[in-house]
Amino acid sequence: MPEPELDIHLDADEWAPQLRNDVLEGLTSSPKTLPPKWFYDDRGSDLFDQITRLPEYYPTEAERQILHARAGEIAALSAADTLIELGSGTSDKTRVLLDAFTATGQLVRFVPFDVSEQTLIDAAKVIGEDYPDLRIHGVVGDFERHLGTLPSGGRRVIVFLGGTIGNFAPAQRRDFLEQVVATLNPGDSFVLGTDLVKDSGRLVAAYDDSQGVTAEFNKNVLSVVNKHLDANFDPDTFEHVAVFDEENAWIEMRLRSLVDQTVHIADLDLDVSFAAGEEMRTEISAKFTRDRVADELADVGLDLLDWWTDTAGDYALSISTCR
Repeated sequence: MPEPELDIHLDADEWAPQLRNDVLEGLTSSPKTLPPKWFYDDRGSDLFDQITRLPEYYPTEAERQILHARAGEIAALSAADTLIELGSGTSDKTRVLLDAFTATGQLVRFVPFDVSEQTLIDAAKVIGEDYPDLRIHGVVGDFERHLGTLPSGGRRVIVFLGGTIGNFAPAQRRDFLEQVVATLNPGDSFVLGTDLVKDSGRLVAAYDDSQGVTAEFNKNVLSVVNKHLDANFDPDTFEHVAVFDEENAWIEMRLRSLVDQTVHIADLDLDVSFAAGEEMRTEISAKFTRDRVADELADVGLDLLDWWTDTAGDYALSISTCR
């Protein structure tokens, strides 16, 4: 079994200044914000893995259903020998694709890309044991800055599952897609998972589960700031809020202060006041239609090859090719 390779572009020296800048900018803006990428320390990655197994959180099962039905077609359409997964996490759903690609005999390399080093190491070890003939080249990095470090060579397919594309605002989403295209060669492919517009009640329930796991996940960003910037957020003085913005067709996750309070962030020499009832946005999750996805892909030089939904029409996978 080949020893997994690991490239680290997001160690403490790299991400600490970015965290400082994001927190300073977000907590001095109005309304206050914190970027969702800071959910995903090792604890946050574990909590999100739990979320994907909750009954209210339909995207994971819907996406898995499509993968089981269409993985063979994805392998055939892409004809790739290198599978790159952005935001790989535990690489649980990826196994369906790995099985389909290895069955063709064409796959030689798997490149998981994730922000959490330990999660990536653990997943690479397990995948390596289960697919001993596969070369594994993990990359620890940030979607917004490190796509250019992805390993080159061969015919590649980049896979971005979970509807995570919806966490970007429209301008950020275009920037991200342009970076994806910049890493691809003509004929390389891009597989994208997108959550679709539907009843707002179902959408809100998916982001505010009855067991409170999503609430804990949301509050984890406060623990990250406490740990790495010597802040004194008390997560118990904030409550999780999820609302659907009809105009923008996205879910917003927020943290609402339950009391008047001032939080001190020692590493920034910053005091941040929250009024009781004040809300801080921590995530958006945009929902899509087929036309919107096709248009946004085409705008950056990706041509839609095929589009599949689950049986309920809740979620979609698409495959596009680089011009």
